[in-house]
Amino acid sequence: MDYMKVYEQWCTDPYFDDATKQELLAIKDDKAEIEDRFYRQLEFGTGGLRGVIGAGTNRMNIYTVRQATQGLANYIIAQNGQEKGVAIAYDSRIMSKEFADEAALCLNANGIKAYVFPSLRPTPELSFSVRELKCIAGIVITASHNPREYNGYKVYWEDGAQITPPHDKNILAEVAKVTEFSAVKTMDRKDAESKGLYNVIGEEIDDKYMEELKKQSIHPDIIKKMAKDFKIVYTPLHGTGNLPVRRVLKELGFENVIVVPEQELPDGNFPTVAYPNPESPAAWELALKLAKEVDADIVLATDPDADRLGVYCKDTKTGEYVSFTGNMSGMLIAEYILRERTATNTMPENPALVETIVTTDMAKVIAKDYGVKLIEVLTGFKFIGEQIKIFDETGCNNYVFGLEESYGCLAGTYARDKDACVAVMMLCEVASYYKAQGKTLWDAMVDMYEKYGYFKEGLETLTLKGIDGAEQILKIMTDMRNNPPKELGGYKVLAVRDYKEDTRKDLVTGEVTKTGLPNSNVLYYELEDNAWCCVRPSGTEPKIKFYFGVKGTSIKDSEEKLEAVKNDMLKAAKAE
Repeated sequence: MDYMKVYEQWCTDPYFDDATKQELLAIKDDKAEIEDRFYRQLEFGTGGLRGVIGAGTNRMNIYTVRQATQGLANYIIAQNGQEKGVAIAYDSRIMSKEFADEAALCLNANGIKAYVFPSLRPTPELSFSVRELKCIAGIVITASHNPREYNGYKVYWEDGAQITPPHDKNILAEVAKVTEFSAVKTMDRKDAESKGLYNVIGEEIDDKYMEELKKQSIHPDIIKKMAKDFKIVYTPLHGTGNLPVRRVLKELGFENVIVVPEQELPDGNFPTVAYPNPESPAAWELALKLAKEVDADIVLATDPDADRLGVYCKDTKTGEYVSFTGNMSGMLIAEYILRERTATNTMPENPALVETIVTTDMAKVIAKDYGVKLIEVLTGFKFIGEQIKIFDETGCNNYVFGLEESYGCLAGTYARDKDACVAVMMLCEVASYYKAQGKTLWDAMVDMYEKYGYFKEGLETLTLKGIDGAEQILKIMTDMRNNPPKELGGYKVLAVRDYKEDTRKDLVTGEVTKTGLPNSNVLYYELEDNAWCCVRPSGTEPKIKFYFGVKGTSIKDSEEKLEAVKNDMLKAAKAE
């Protein structure tokens, strides 16, 4: 692609509006900026689009959104799914509503019905609505927990999960065919509404979604017992979680829910946080300050599209609030569900717990303890959703819980994506359960460490932007694939799984077997003594991610072991 020619076309072609042209003409002397905006087409990955908002082929704007939607429309028509329609939701980010409407009107111009929420909704509610409305697909406009300058476009299929094979590759191929904007259709909203193509949905879906959330509660009696004494501080981080989270907690009976006032209202500029991600310590400053003022039992934060949940809880011994990783909060919920479902005889036959390959190995030990099958899938909650679909179709197992390390989990099968709203209500119930016994969540976590082992995990991310960054990421993966480390953190590497090649090589015996999982550019190193490492490029951002896990004999021991593994892994990557 000659990026300067494409830039000039965007500056002169009548197809592009004046605001776009003015934005581009303002950078006419900045060759590096022009190159970054036009050196490629914003990649439509297996989950959809994600990028910086702005004019250009490598940006999120109404033109790239329409282009992607035209490819999706072509695929839906090929599948004879136009009558089923597409559900569309959006979050609080800049341009989210505009992008949602552009997607809807492109679908409408192709004869496909759109069911659009009139205001922001959580991503998991979109997953629910696809199934509830029996749509062929769903779209949610969100960049999840990315910085404020980003937005994104995620595609779901009729099972309610993000697209998986073969639909992901097939949609990808259709989007790639849309190379000319002249091939992209759109229409006027009034015309679309008069023809029954543009449909607004809202409260009726909200009510049904709430009912499904509340069904996941195991001990509503404990919530009522502790309702007056249990204090929750919550922040939606200017995102979509505010109304649904407060509603479900209120309807379950929690009486002391205190919302961080500065972060309550939706705002795509995220004025109080540089990075609206509950994994980021800086995002917690206001919530922790409020928690100390009101002496909260638990402090919760959801990301802008309310599919990820972060947690802090008071350590009564020190009086300080302790941060919980997604693995830790996920294990607290998982163990509670397995234990209490077993105790109340509500555990289904052939129960299964599903986690991604980079999620804590504590899940394996807990699942074994309760006689529950543990299934591992590739990174990405869509693969957990895919397992629920397989269970439904074959009857081989019954889903009881699923989680990934990146602060996402799902109790129940009403949706097929991670849901921070259900995570909030379940974790508050778990915390209430332990408070009734005189314990905090941190006490419960320590009890689990003592029983199952001091498992600890970590993640390091290298951000490598632009053309050079993409080449660096490719080189790291190639070198680590061809020259795997023999030892990390003092642990021998016992086996290497290469999910791109579908191989697991035992470095002790030399035996090569299949991984059994779909093709993916992921390397996984099995180490001695329950330790492991994994490396993979991000599918949506210019990043390469390194995951680590160890099992120690104490918190301090596990921290030291994890640090040693991490340091060696990063050295190995940078040395290549």
